[in-house]
Amino acid sequence: MTRTRKVLIVGAGAGGLSAAIDLAARGLAVTVLERAASPGGKLREVDIGGLRLDAGPTVLTMRGVFEALFADAGLDFAAAVDLQRAGVLARHAWDDRQHLDLHADPARSAEAIAAFAGPDEGRRFLAFSARARAIHATLEGPFIHSHCDSPLALTRAIGLHRLGELWRIAPFTSMWRALGQHFRDPRLRQLFGRYATYCGSSPFAAPATLMLVAHVEQDGVWRVRGGLHQLAQALANAAQRLGATIRYGSEVATILDDGRRATGVRLASGEQLEADAVIVNADPAALASGLFGAPARQAVKALKPARRSLSALTWNRVARSSGFPLSHHNVFFSDDYRAEFRDLLVDRRLPRAPTVYLCAQDRGDQAGPVPAEGERLLCLVNAPPDGDQQSLSAESVTTCESATFALLERCGLKLERNPARTVITTPADFHRLFPGTGGALYGPASHGWMASFQRPGARSRMPGLYLAGGSTHPGPGVPMAVLSGRLAASRLLADLGSMHRSRPVAIAGGTSTPSAMTAGTG
Repeated sequence: MTRTRKVLIVGAGAGGLSAAIDLAARGLAVTVLERAASPGGKLREVDIGGLRLDAGPTVLTMRGVFEALFADAGLDFAAAVDLQRAGVLARHAWDDRQHLDLHADPARSAEAIAAFAGPDEGRRFLAFSARARAIHATLEGPFIHSHCDSPLALTRAIGLHRLGELWRIAPFTSMWRALGQHFRDPRLRQLFGRYATYCGSSPFAAPATLMLVAHVEQDGVWRVRGGLHQLAQALANAAQRLGATIRYGSEVATILDDGRRATGVRLASGEQLEADAVIVNADPAALASGLFGAPARQAVKALKPARRSLSALTWNRVARSSGFPLSHHNVFFSDDYRAEFRDLLVDRRLPRAPTVYLCAQDRGDQAGPVPAEGERLLCLVNAPPDGDQQSLSAESVTTCESATFALLERCGLKLERNPARTVITTPADFHRLFPGTGGALYGPASHGWMASFQRPGARSRMPGLYLAGGSTHPGPGVPMAVLSGRLAASRLLADLGSMHRSRPVAIAGGTSTPSAMTAGTG
């Protein structure tokens, strides 16, 4: 009789839970160990006066990724998560007169852009969208859904007969420069350059390849009824329904090995658990910094602090608002984008004039009533990932807060400001939540043409130890983290060998249409 293989998964984030679903569905004995009291990892929420607010990713794309994960396990994603498709992707503002909505329908966006910046820019937007769609089509199968770890591997996967397509993804051109070839209006260049921040990067250093995010958003942006944390709960429920065990309040202190391969873990409580394989759904920087013990330190290559992606300074707030007609997703732009990234990446300081992302959790496409006690808001500005090296001074946070809310007021938005109904999260807080990162929210920054190939893959340098999460291949964002977990599960199954109850893990799955780099928190 074949012994049931045991797998331990460290971390109940989207990557760990998707791996648990795949492996439990194939008959493995799966235990997920999570130090927090609930699932989700970065899909977290905070409580303000009994109201639950999303405090992590807020943008959900690539519904097909989740549908495929559930369908391959014999489950129904639509029955597990209540999604509403957004007609307005985001509302953008530069002041109290310059406002622009992007729509799920590209034709409507083109009309809005033509009214905002002229008919030529509307036509250029359609050409830009076509290019974004082509880039996505080139990379979807060979890179996003595959174990692709080098330019040579990507070239082989695409095929010599399609090398022209590979060139057109523009890996050697910066996103900012490529956008200048598409748009004449600097506001549009700024708007679409913001897609680089979806993976914690600068549009002045990220490759033009990231323009594919435009196509992914047009393919569907979704709101989760009850907040995005409900998605984490649905993933956890699915894993448990398939037989996986999830242990909350279980912090892993050490990855155990026998000198040849990973053999289990030791918890902070001292308890030891044995396994045939271990998946770590945490930032690989936590392994490299020795937080899981000395042997596991060699399992991944260390990431230099200078190569980290951006962090954030956030305000979760329950407040009354007036003036600006908020949509669910809103962006308020600074006057000087280049100066903003110079502050962040060169001077390593909070931006003096930040661009602001605001999620109005209780809003849909149309203006409507909000709770009388105030609506649930998440306000975010980018910050340097130095939370392990220095804590932001109270003065610097206050200065940034003043600049942030002054911009909102300049754009016509007035927010009630009540410290008792506000939760502030700094890079140092994110570092405590996600150790080893310095507060970086997206793993390594996507700067330069090689950046996407320098993310760790599913198989670590330690046999029996696998990696999942938004800091690994194929990239950051909740759907990409799910794909990373599925890739880790497929690698693990291949290494353990064929099993009598196993069947291939279908990574591409049905109608999935993923982005290469959608981070979700802006």
